[in-house]
Amino acid sequence: MHGVGTNITTGEGRTLVITGASTGIGAACAVHFARRGFTVFAGVRRAQDGEALKRQAPSGLIPLLLDVTDAASIRQASAVVQERVGVFGLSGLVNNAGIAVAGPLEAVPMADWRRQFEVNVLGQVAVTQAFLPLIRQGRGRIVNMGSIAGRAATPFIGPYSASKHALEAITDALRLEVRSWGIHVSIVEPGAIATPIWDKSSRRTADLEATSPADLTQLYAGAVVGVKEAFTKAAARAVPPDAVVRAVEHALTAPRPKTRYLVGFDAKLRALMVKLLPDRAADWLMIRLLKLPR
Repeated sequence: MHGVGTNITTGEGRTLVITGASTGIGAACAVHFARRGFTVFAGVRRAQDGEALKRQAPSGLIPLLLDVTDAASIRQASAVVQERVGVFGLSGLVNNAGIAVAGPLEAVPMADWRRQFEVNVLGQVAVTQAFLPLIRQGRGRIVNMGSIAGRAATPFIGPYSASKHALEAITDALRLEVRSWGIHVSIVEPGAIATPIWDKSSRRTADLEATSPADLTQLYAGAVVGVKEAFTKAAARAVPPDAVVRAVEHALTAPRPKTRYLVGFDAKLRALMVKLLPDRAADWLMIRLLKLPR
């Protein structure tokens, strides 16, 4: 017997921790599962974000102040959850918190690179380490929020792509390390999803362009125009967060969850390109699609 928790697929007392629940995919997941009868600890960085979530799902949603880059915040959050769930442990952990740093690799300041990995990689590991004993106790599951960019990097979002690629490796390693306790680990790989993350990224990119040396800005100006146009078109075709919620729900509740979930047509197309095309052929296609200088 690996724990005393209730099976997430059938029993009552189902409990989840979801990080990055203030907006976007995290908020959609938190509200959805609370309405489905789960007790959801929704990780937010500001109390007012938690209050806004609570208004959407008054029953079953518990705002949890949690900054995935702050060790003290993680310890406090895990103590709060431990006190509430007791010996039953956790049914699931959804590592969703994330940011997107964009720009030419040559121009992105190292501080921004570190911030990208602190949030998207090290923060996920730190949260997993903190809650894994409760997951083991509750015979729960872990879902990491990746991206198709973690399989197929795109120019000018190198920091973000690199962080999601790292999360792929972390997921693969963890899945094998915890399987003996009956813990399933999955990664969700969305394509373009209608969430605020890319609006925030666009603002950061504009700030980066404003503060970068003029010679660097000029060097990459032509390429950046094509990429911005492609991203704008992708945003117009973006699917709602509900599509990701369905994948997360399957990963958490299906008797045989998948190890990977591709979400969106563009994600499936990019995955197919990576699988079938040699690097040079894929590069040629991306150059044409993004109108990069040749």
